[in-house]
Amino acid sequence: MASKSYANILDLEPDKLLDIPQTPKSLPRVLTMPGIIDDVDDSNVDSEKVPSGCRERKIIVANMLPLHIQRDPDTLKLTFSFDEDSLLWQLKDGLDPETEVVYIGSLKVEVDASEQEEVAQKLLEEYNCVPTFLPHDLYKKYYGGFCKHQLWPLFHYMLPMSADHADRFDRALWKAYVSANKIFADKVMEVANPEEDYIWVHDYHLMILPTFLRNRCNRVKLGFFLHSPFPSSEIYRTLPVRDEILKGLLNCDLIGFHTFDYARHFLSCCSRMMGLDYESKRGHIGLDYLGRTVYIKILPVGIHMGRLESVLNLPITKRKVKEIAERFKGKKLIVGVDDMDIFKGLSLKLLAFEYLLRSYPLLRGKLVLIQIVNPARSAGKDVQEAKRETYLILNRINEAYGSPDYQPVVIIDRPVARYEKSAYYSMADCCIVNAVRDGMNLVPYKYIVCRQHSPYFDEKSARTSMLVVSEFVGCSPSLSGAIRVNPWDIESVAVAINSAVVMKEPEKQLRHEKHYRYVSSHDVAYWARSFMQDLERASKDHYNKRCWGMGFGLGFRVVSLSPEFRKLSADCIVSAYKRSNKRAIFLDYDGTLVPHSSIVKTPGPELIKILNTLCDDPKNIVFVISGRGKDTLSEWLDSCERLGLAAEHGYFMRWNRNSDWQPGLAGADFEWKEIAKPVMELYKEATDGSTIEFKDSGLVWHHQDADPDFGSCQANELVLHLENVLANEPALVKRGRYIVEVKPQGVTKGLVADKVLTVMTEQGEPPDFITCIGDDRSDEDMFESIVTYAASNTSDIFACTVGRKPSKAKYYLDDTTEVVKLLSGLANTSHPKPSNNPPRFQVTFDAVF
Repeated sequence: MASKSYANILDLEPDKLLDIPQTPKSLPRVLTMPGIIDDVDDSNVDSEKVPSGCRERKIIVANMLPLHIQRDPDTLKLTFSFDEDSLLWQLKDGLDPETEVVYIGSLKVEVDASEQEEVAQKLLEEYNCVPTFLPHDLYKKYYGGFCKHQLWPLFHYMLPMSADHADRFDRALWKAYVSANKIFADKVMEVANPEEDYIWVHDYHLMILPTFLRNRCNRVKLGFFLHSPFPSSEIYRTLPVRDEILKGLLNCDLIGFHTFDYARHFLSCCSRMMGLDYESKRGHIGLDYLGRTVYIKILPVGIHMGRLESVLNLPITKRKVKEIAERFKGKKLIVGVDDMDIFKGLSLKLLAFEYLLRSYPLLRGKLVLIQIVNPARSAGKDVQEAKRETYLILNRINEAYGSPDYQPVVIIDRPVARYEKSAYYSMADCCIVNAVRDGMNLVPYKYIVCRQHSPYFDEKSARTSMLVVSEFVGCSPSLSGAIRVNPWDIESVAVAINSAVVMKEPEKQLRHEKHYRYVSSHDVAYWARSFMQDLERASKDHYNKRCWGMGFGLGFRVVSLSPEFRKLSADCIVSAYKRSNKRAIFLDYDGTLVPHSSIVKTPGPELIKILNTLCDDPKNIVFVISGRGKDTLSEWLDSCERLGLAAEHGYFMRWNRNSDWQPGLAGADFEWKEIAKPVMELYKEATDGSTIEFKDSGLVWHHQDADPDFGSCQANELVLHLENVLANEPALVKRGRYIVEVKPQGVTKGLVADKVLTVMTEQGEPPDFITCIGDDRSDEDMFESIVTYAASNTSDIFACTVGRKPSKAKYYLDDTTEVVKLLSGLANTSHPKPSNNPPRFQVTFDAVF
C-alpha cells in the first residue's frame, strides 16, 4: 500500500512540466480474483483487505501494449487481438499458468478522448491491458523526440557532435519524458497492489518510472530489463540528466541486461558518478545503495520456439521453401535480416560482400546474398542517407558481377511476413549479422531453429548452419560457434563469409548442434522464468527492514535499514546519562566530530570546550579513537588534559595527556612491513593518483584520487597480492573505502573499547552508561564490542552511527553537527570538578591484558 507520507513528493511543479490533460475517469483497481470493483477511489483502498486466496499477479509495463489494432470499416469501432510475435506476450509462457498477467502501455493508434473510457474498459476486461492514452503531442516529444533522437543514439554510442550528426539535448523533450513516465506510474498504481504484485518494467522508454513507483510505495517489488545496449561511462556521462536516470534504475530491486558488457558499463557509471561499489554475492552481482541491495541480472532474451516451429509447419511456408529452392537451385544462399538504420551495418555488409566477390572469383555465380530490410522504426536524415548508400553499393555489385541469370544481391525492401522470413532462414547456408551496435538481435536464434526444422530436409538429413556475427551484437557472446567479426574490417568480414561457405559439413553440423542446444534451452520462457525468480529473491527482504523516503523530485530514493534502527533522541540519552553513576564515552574523530568535507581538520574551540567539560566530570571516561597517527592527535587535542586517545585504530593508546603512549599489542612483530612495502610501492607506481601512508603500526595504500575503475581493480589485485605474500605473517590485509590497509592482527577500535571497559570493571567502577559514536566501517568493531559487554553487564548502551546507513549500531545521527549538539547536551548535564584533580586510571594496559 502506498505510503501516505510520501504520496505527493514526486508531484513535480506544474510549471516545470507540460500541461497535460487529465486522464479520463480512473480505471478500477484490478482484483487478483474474478470481478471488478467499480468507481472506487484508489486512494482509499487498503491493500491489506484484498482476499488472501488471491492469484499471484505480474504487471508488465512497456512503451507499447502487445496488441494488434484495427478499425472496423463498418462500425468504425476499434478491434483488438494479441500480437503473438510480441516479446511481452510470449514471456508469459515462463510464468506459472495460474499467474495473472496485466499489461500496461500505449496503443499504436491515437484514440479519441470520447472513446477512451470505452476502449479502456474493453481492454481491461477482455485482454487484461491498461492503456495509458498519452496525448499526441506529448507522445511525439516523449517517444519520437527524447527516446528515439536522444537516448537511442546515445545508447548506441552516437554523440551529437554537430547538429547534423545527432539531435542535441533538449530540455523540453526531457520534460515530456518525465511527464510520460509519470502518467505510466499513475496507471500502474491504479491497478497494482504494490505490496503484493510484482512489477516488471521494460526498456529505455521508462527508465525513471521506478522512481515514481518507489515513491508511491517503498516496498514495491520492482524489476527492470534494458533491451538496448548500455554505453560506456565516457559516453553516458555526456547526458545532462545522467544522475536522474541512474537513480531511477537504482530504485529497482533487480536490473537486467543482455550481456556482461552492458552490465559492466552500468556498474562503472554507478561507481564513477555515484561512488557505489558492487560485489558478487553467492553468484549474484549486488550494488549496495542506501541499505538496499540492487541486484544485477545478466541473461540474453530468447525466442519462442513453439511459435517459430508452428510457422515452419504451415503449408504456405512449405510452398515458399519450395519456391526458393527452385529459384536459387545450385547456389549457396546467405541471408541477412536488418532494420533500415545506421547501426545495422547494411552498407558495411554489402562492401564486404563486394570485396568477397572481387577476391574470390570462383564464388561468382554461385553465391547469393538475400537481404531482407525491415521498415525503419524512425524517420530522419540518417535513415535516408543509410538507404541511399545501401542502394548505391547494391546496384554497383549487381552491375559488376551480375548477369542475365545471376543477381549477386537480392534485396527485399518491403514488409515481409513471418512465414516468408522463416522460409529464407531455413534455406540459407549462412546467416550474417553485421550490426555496428545492437542490443540483442534475435535473427541468429531464429535462423538456427529454422535450419533445424526446415521443411526442405527430411528427418534423417544432418542439419547444418553457419553464422557470421558482429562482435558488437548482444547475442554474440552466447553463440560460441559463430564466426565473430569486426564489421568495420571489411576484408576480415569477407574472409569470414568465405570460411563459412567452404567449411566442411561435419564442422558445420557440430557448430549447429551446439547452437541449437543453447537456443532451444534458453528460450523466452526460460528468460522470463529466470528473471522473475531472481526478482522474487531480490525483493524477499522488503519486510525485514524499515524504509525511509529521501529526496524530492527525480532525486527520490529509499533508505532501507534494520527495524530497530532509529534516530538517537537527545531526551532519551540525557535521561539515561543523568541517572548513571559511571560512564564510558567512545568517539571517532573524522566524520564524527569533524566533517570529512572540512578542509580544516583541527577541532574548534566549541568542540574542545565540550570535550573538556565531559572529561572533567568524575563519572566519565572519554576516549577519542581514530585512525590518525598519535602525533597528530596529541597536537590537535593537547588542550584536553583528561581525554583518552587511541591512535592508528587502537594500536597506540593513552588514558590522558600526562600518561605515555602505549602499544595496544605488546611485542608486535613488524618485519612484515619490509615485505608489504615494496608490493605497495609497485602498485603506487602503476596506479596514477595513488599514494602510500606510512604509520607506526602499518601501511595504507590510498586510491581516492586514481581513476575509480582502475583504482578499484588495482585495490582488489593488491589485496590478493598482499594476502599471498603475507600468508605466514602476523598481519591483516583489509580493504576499505578507497584504501587497502595492512596492520597487525588483532588491532581494532573494538579492542580499545574492550580494554577500557575491562580496566574500569577491574578498578571496581563498571560503567552503567556506555555511548559509542562513529561513522565508518572501522567503528563497527566498537559497536560490536560494547554490545557484547552489555550482554553480561547491566548498562545503558547507545551505539550510534553518523548517517542513515546499514550498521551494527542501533541508533543514528544525521551528521557531525548533530553529534556535537548531542555532546553539548550531555556536557550541559555534567557536573565537572576543578581541573587540578589528578587524572584517574593511571594504568599500564599490558598489566591488565
